[in-house]
Amino acid sequence: MHDRHYILSVDQSTSTTKALLFDKEGNLVQRSDVPHKQIINELGWVEHDPEEILKNVFTAIREVISEAAIEPEQILALSLSNQRETSIAWDKSSGKPAHNAIVWQCGRAASICKKREDHATIIKEKTGLNLSPYFSAAKFAWFLEEVPTVQELARNNTLTLSTMDSFLLYHLSEEHTILTEPSNASRTQLLNIHSLTWDEQLCSIFGIKIGQLPTIVDSDAIFGHTTLGGLLANPIPLCGVLGDSQGALFAQGCVTEGMVKATYGTGSSIMMNIGSKPTVSKNLVTSIAWTLNGRPTYVLEGNINYTGATITGLVEDLKLLTSAKEAGKLASLAKDSPDLYLVPAFSGLGAPYWDENARATITGMSRTTGKNELIRAAEESIAYQIADILFLMKEESGYPIDRVQVDGGPTKDTFLMQAQADIVRATVGVSSLEELSGQGPAILAGKKLGFFNSETVFQGRLKAEYLPLLSAKKAEAKYKGWLKAVKKTLSNQ
Repeated sequence: MHDRHYILSVDQSTSTTKALLFDKEGNLVQRSDVPHKQIINELGWVEHDPEEILKNVFTAIREVISEAAIEPEQILALSLSNQRETSIAWDKSSGKPAHNAIVWQCGRAASICKKREDHATIIKEKTGLNLSPYFSAAKFAWFLEEVPTVQELARNNTLTLSTMDSFLLYHLSEEHTILTEPSNASRTQLLNIHSLTWDEQLCSIFGIKIGQLPTIVDSDAIFGHTTLGGLLANPIPLCGVLGDSQGALFAQGCVTEGMVKATYGTGSSIMMNIGSKPTVSKNLVTSIAWTLNGRPTYVLEGNINYTGATITGLVEDLKLLTSAKEAGKLASLAKDSPDLYLVPAFSGLGAPYWDENARATITGMSRTTGKNELIRAAEESIAYQIADILFLMKEESGYPIDRVQVDGGPTKDTFLMQAQADIVRATVGVSSLEELSGQGPAILAGKKLGFFNSETVFQGRLKAEYLPLLSAKKAEAKYKGWLKAVKKTLSNQ
């Protein structure tokens, strides 16, 4: 018997599949990444090959075991996090996909949503989501309307329509289970978030039968048993499944109501744990974080299109920087320009403004505005946009925000993190780990199986902490200036 054991977690994301090994303390011991092809046609439709991804799951598992130099028998359980909303139509009797997966960013189902605009209000009330081609329901409807092999499976009653988790669980499990859990199901636009069940009315709006959808179980359920593709003589539990954003929320320790995390990437996802009651918001979306013991935890979520992408634009398009890494350094050298704002509405503004015709502006330029000042305005625009969402969450939920947990590449930028703490007037805690999506379900599995110490698993995960240094009066004046600058940018003003 080995004295060291591990939880293996697979994080199947939009561009890569990662296999991650976590030890008894919840620390990452080893990771292995395998990228997959992005299949994009002349219409801009985005697809993934499910069979390539499945192959990569097993490759990543074998690689991480070999690189960590451990025996497969040292693994106690396998958990899973996955890209959300990406949709697959497959044959439940063979597990074979009937078509490539339609990726979450793909907008091909826009016309399907257009035809269902009369139902937008009921869809929002039941699902917490705005009617949109990004969610799975419209993608499932596209499969049923456009793909003959899918139509044939539907006629033969062997069609499964699912997100990525169910497809992978079917192939990983000895039992070939067809299961999902609420963090993924709540992103399909077919789950009634109040009753936690597939909704007959929603399914009929999109032409889908409930029998074509996976069975919903708790996020920390045992989803089946796996030999990791024949590596193990005795199968281990498949336990703990979460959509990637919810996985990061759990790993950040945001397990009580009012706790907030922001993930900084090309864009940003901001989530607030709102506890056991679903607040359906006008400007934000409501989803399910997870369900444990049949009890749901809900989240408010806001997404921003341009955060890291704003700085990339300064590098690639305006050539103001040679690398995004320089942004914080140069911003800290800038002269104080209290009236200078950049509003990065390069392709409209999302929450809370919802103006797709708005275009980027720079306001308050003077003769003393130089390169560093513009870079500083770009950096601060990220902090302001995240503040917009956080202030909205505070208003709609009634919870004060005195702390924000953050993760993602741009959190290495000390200028940006300090600006964020100053504008929001809250402590900003930077996670020490990048692989948070995969760590969330691993912690779920570790807690369920008694492998982790529940009290200590969330402790000691911070790399840095930023406290607000700006006076409340100055922070308020700066934010008011931002709101004025945004007003000038809006197309309908």
